[in-house]
Amino acid sequence: MKKYILGLLVLTAVFACKNEEKEVVDVAITEEYSPIQDQDLENAIIYEANIRQYSPEGTFNEFTKDIPQLKELGVKVIWLMPIFPISEKNRKAEGDLLVEDIKDPKEREKYLGSYYAVADYKKINPDLGTSADFTRLVATAHDNGMYVILDWVANHTGWDHVWIKEYPDFYTKDENGEMMHPAGTDWTDTADLNYENRDLWDAMTYAMSFWVTEYQVDGFRCDVAHEVPTEFWNFANAQLQDQKPLFMLAESEKKDLFKEAFDMGYNWEGHHIMNELAQGKTSVEKWDAYMDRNAKNYEKDDILMNFITNHDENSWNGSVKERMGATAETMLAFSYMIPGMPLIYSGQEYDMDYRLKFFEKDTIPKTKGKTWELMKKLGALKVNNPALNGGKNAASYTRLKTSDDNSVYAIKREKDGATVFYVANLSNERLSTAVQGLKGKITDALRGGSVNFTEGTSLDLPPYGYRIFTLEK
Repeated sequence: MKKYILGLLVLTAVFACKNEEKEVVDVAITEEYSPIQDQDLENAIIYEANIRQYSPEGTFNEFTKDIPQLKELGVKVIWLMPIFPISEKNRKAEGDLLVEDIKDPKEREKYLGSYYAVADYKKINPDLGTSADFTRLVATAHDNGMYVILDWVANHTGWDHVWIKEYPDFYTKDENGEMMHPAGTDWTDTADLNYENRDLWDAMTYAMSFWVTEYQVDGFRCDVAHEVPTEFWNFANAQLQDQKPLFMLAESEKKDLFKEAFDMGYNWEGHHIMNELAQGKTSVEKWDAYMDRNAKNYEKDDILMNFITNHDENSWNGSVKERMGATAETMLAFSYMIPGMPLIYSGQEYDMDYRLKFFEKDTIPKTKGKTWELMKKLGALKVNNPALNGGKNAASYTRLKTSDDNSVYAIKREKDGATVFYVANLSNERLSTAVQGLKGKITDALRGGSVNFTEGTSLDLPPYGYRIFTLEK
């Protein structure tokens, strides 16, 4: 975590005196739990939990039951999509249609609103469960060696948020002096917050600290972090880290966010190139150029989150199957092999091949199949092999020359005497390729079996086929 010389968390009395009642639950937390540290990030896998859609019930308790089995996938960090009450005013239905415009009461009940239109930062959405249920979720994660981070929406609130009436000066006003939704967006179900008001900084930081002190959460995933001033994140993070070490994830690639406030950001550009590679719209050269830019533009201890899906991509741009088709398995492995931290989104582990509804109740499949088994193998490799470390002390990354660098992507990762190779044919034709540097007694990490490679040995790869090898010492 970022290191600071800090003072006490100082917040104005007008916010600090607003104490919230919390349901008490007796949950035993094992002595093994300790706050998240930098070394925990090296081999971590992050899981995005969409509680509403995770089960038919859509509750904390149904998700908590499954936390122990996430260990099979190597999950270290659980990111919960927003768990706060959702505003009813200006609640969206679909497209430009608002719920209040729907005449049929039964039809109106279907639309539950956007998770990101928060009505109160210090309360729990009753649809998901109680305070006690949430406490059990966090404790269960900690008991299983995992950490919990909350999705935090600092750029805007819902129109029912308590601050709308209590602190109207917290909000951006238009030329007529009226509160407005974030400019340049269609997020009409939210009201834009104005960070020129420094009192807002105190109130927002205090709201975040509530979840750390009351529920022992381990950090935050911060929505559209680049739309909020970096200076605020630096201010808030410095005070939050005074309570205990936290893991901070920015939904952004903005580089100055990493300097103080955030440990990890989104690999958005890389994700889009991965889509293009899967769809045959670009060559491996574009990915190589991207990696070269990252090496120059980011510091060595900056972390990017790698993903082939998440809640936005799934609901708005298509399922993994829609976007990547038969190439999905190769790209999933790709996301584990490159530097950074791989993401699993709810349902991805169960071969989900459809888009989840965003404003309505939906549910994911729960049958373990091909993807679950592949994630188990990839997870074990990520967790146990230091050559795939992707945190602040990441394993080295070397691009290996091949006989066809436009179509074949070959890399070597090394750390602490361990070596992993990843070779993928990112074309729609079968290729036989020689990989420079792929030599020695190597083991197929997914299929098993060992073979001696010499310089110039060729690999036969089907269209969009891949192999992962470890080098025996």
